[in-house]
Amino acid sequence: MGFQMQPYGVQSMLKEGHKHLSGLEEAVLKNIDACKQLSVITRTSLGPNGIPFHFSYVVLTGTFLETFDQFAVHSIFLLRMNKMVINHLDKIFVTNDAATIVNELEVQHPAAKILVLASKAQQEEIGDGANLTISFAGELLQNAEELIRMGLHPSEIISGYSKAINKTVEILEELVEKGSEKMDVRNKEQVISRMKAAVASKQFGQEDILCPLIADACIQVCPKNPVNFNVDNVRVAKLLGGGLHNCTVVRGMALKTDAVGSIKRVEKAKVAVFASGVDTSATETKGTVLIHSAEQLENYAKTEEAKIEELIKAVADSGAKVIVSGGAVGEMALHFCERYKLMVLKISSKFELRRFCRTTGAVAVLKLSQPNPDDLGYVDSVSVEEIGGVRVTIVKNEEGGNSVCTVVLRGSTDSILDDLERAVDDGVNTYKAMCRDSRIVPGAAATEIELARKLKEFSFKETGYFFVSSSCCDLFAIFLVISLLHIMHVILCHMDVDTHTKCRFRLDQYAIAKFAESFEMVPKTLAENAGLNAMEIISSLYAEHSTGNTKVGIDLDQGVVCKDVSTMNVWDLYITKYFALKYAADAACTVLRVDQIIMAKPAGGPKRDPAAGMDED
Repeated sequence: MGFQMQPYGVQSMLKEGHKHLSGLEEAVLKNIDACKQLSVITRTSLGPNGIPFHFSYVVLTGTFLETFDQFAVHSIFLLRMNKMVINHLDKIFVTNDAATIVNELEVQHPAAKILVLASKAQQEEIGDGANLTISFAGELLQNAEELIRMGLHPSEIISGYSKAINKTVEILEELVEKGSEKMDVRNKEQVISRMKAAVASKQFGQEDILCPLIADACIQVCPKNPVNFNVDNVRVAKLLGGGLHNCTVVRGMALKTDAVGSIKRVEKAKVAVFASGVDTSATETKGTVLIHSAEQLENYAKTEEAKIEELIKAVADSGAKVIVSGGAVGEMALHFCERYKLMVLKISSKFELRRFCRTTGAVAVLKLSQPNPDDLGYVDSVSVEEIGGVRVTIVKNEEGGNSVCTVVLRGSTDSILDDLERAVDDGVNTYKAMCRDSRIVPGAAATEIELARKLKEFSFKETGYFFVSSSCCDLFAIFLVISLLHIMHVILCHMDVDTHTKCRFRLDQYAIAKFAESFEMVPKTLAENAGLNAMEIISSLYAEHSTGNTKVGIDLDQGVVCKDVSTMNVWDLYITKYFALKYAADAACTVLRVDQIIMAKPAGGPKRDPAAGMDED
């Protein structure tokens, strides 16, 4: 009878098929590598220009931890400044928006998911800066890997990173432009200057066209208390054809539907909204009608017609000239609407119906009946226009308080329109952020270089120390400062240390210095993506900042290495930088705290269908 080894340790507790990884090599460093791979994908889209980079149809569908193919997506291309992502539904995304990229990648690696969650938190909190969050967190982890391989413990790195991010927040406060906290959110020029950098990162060269449109739309719907600004009140209508110069702002709504009847234009009209449709209401139960003669059949139909006419006439008598239906519009009801000169619109989406009610001030009535005067809304004009071969209903409400504003975007392809929509969303979210906190800091990597310079100075003050306490203290001397970690280990190995000797190291300065070095990722990436010499630019920026020119950044537009950002009018919101750096540091420390990965056996279920034209392997 053969001897069978019994499982022990963690293997004895978990079911068969689990995975258990521990230690620096298997857990910590592999987690760092997965996060680095994710940051490499998004980093090339950081800034206004993306680096020309290309993957030749890489299939990233692996879900195992031993390799870096942790991104369950069918294929990804990097084309010019954009990424082409094809998700599991074969939908194509051509964008440089990091939030969209990481959402469609469907990341499976648990450590890389932490960075994805950090970017989602940044997107929900501010609406911009997701790329900076992922890229900076990846750079922090890459530098942490170097420290770990040198011999530092992750706890020392976490301690140093925590001190560094706290100091970063203090320095960031000092870099705020004086007087920027006092801002009129209804001043179009001030709004454009703060919004320009966020929009340029998505549509470089087009920000001078998009920013005035976005600013105009946001100012129109800004409430009395700007803190209560709602991004949902700025809508986007995408229409194929034309170009960016054809984009307009509608103070109201632009519905991609045609009017139901023959009436296509109404001005200064009251509006009645019916949520369930414009038709006779059906009975709750089915019934059978027994008809004995033709007269009874004729009278039955006349009774139905008379009832519908009575309802439509009641709506017309209330003063309404426009009927909006959330459901079906009956043919007989439409006939009487035409007779009483009522314009009929059908809005199937309940969300669009709610926005229409906000725009017009109407109250949606559940079923067709005579509305109360308080339930009626008002519009300046409702007209059906043909834009790019598509019938569009324009609902304008310029005289009253504008609750909803729509930016009409024009473009040649759906991908361009989607990317323009993301740029508009970033601009609107930036406006909401400046309503909370209007403070600004220098852009164009000027803030990052100054943070790196001052953090390096701070790291020199946080010198490490080596303390020895022993029962045989007369045999040892107290070491004040030891600069190199390897010298420290060599000294300890050659010393005849008593068994009761306790040694303690404080090596935060190494982690703080690496944290400061991580800020160089921003100017380096901006320069590389624009085709400039990164090392030359970083050296020039340090030289300028050391002389006190803290507002000097990179001028990618003119090709000048160093230039004052105030002359370029390139500013970043303080609140965007604050949360991006905070979330990135927290995500990096969270990854470093993990020393074991324990995964249960995945639950069974039907596998996702493979993409068309691809083998099972």
